[in-house]
Amino acid sequence: MPKPTPHAAFMATCRLTRALFFSLPGRGTRERLEESPEQAAIRLEKLQGAVRTILECVGEDPDRPGVLDTPRRYAKAMLFLTRGYQENVKDIVNNAIFQEGHNEMVIVKDIEIFSMCEHHLVPFTGKMHIAYIPKNQVIGLSKLPRIAEMFSRRFQIQERLTKEVAYAIMEILQPQGVAVVMESSHLCMVMRGVQKTAASTITSCVLGAFEKKEKTRNEFLSLVGLKK
Repeated sequence: MPKPTPHAAFMATCRLTRALFFSLPGRGTRERLEESPEQAAIRLEKLQGAVRTILECVGEDPDRPGVLDTPRRYAKAMLFLTRGYQENVKDIVNNAIFQEGHNEMVIVKDIEIFSMCEHHLVPFTGKMHIAYIPKNQVIGLSKLPRIAEMFSRRFQIQERLTKEVAYAIMEILQPQGVAVVMESSHLCMVMRGVQKTAASTITSCVLGAFEKKEKTRNEFLSLVGLKK
């Protein structure tokens, strides 16, 4: 077996480092995964207080009947919208990986995505297409949207979200390749800033065979309707 060149070894190390980085839980993830019911109640109360402060700072009367219960409602909604911090890939997959002699492309397309921009804390929404080429094992089809859902239910930027989904699938399944494409609309561009309502953002991450083989990459893009 030929010895890898220094450059090839370096690139392999970089890919492994990136895969580990994207799959490791952050500090916030660990806190919400491990907290007790009492700690969760304290978190909710603290968040409610922060929302009341926001109402005061924008010039609202937090005791006005219409917004009196807004701190509680918003706090509960925000914890729901960021529940991905309470989940991890291993638990979501739950051993739903099966030995199967299928080595052709598998695609789950048009996965609806709802996430929160970490820069302005407003939503961005869109669709994600996920493909992988198995290496003698496949994953339960429902797990791909659930992995995407987990990462999207955190404060995000679209570029990182796309990569996190791709690297998580690559790490847990070890396939021949993974491709993820996402197209979305960002309210931080629609409601403020440039205020371009028709603008959409497309991001992609291609790994393994999808990165190395143009034909494979083009087949994926064609099947999800992104290449005519």
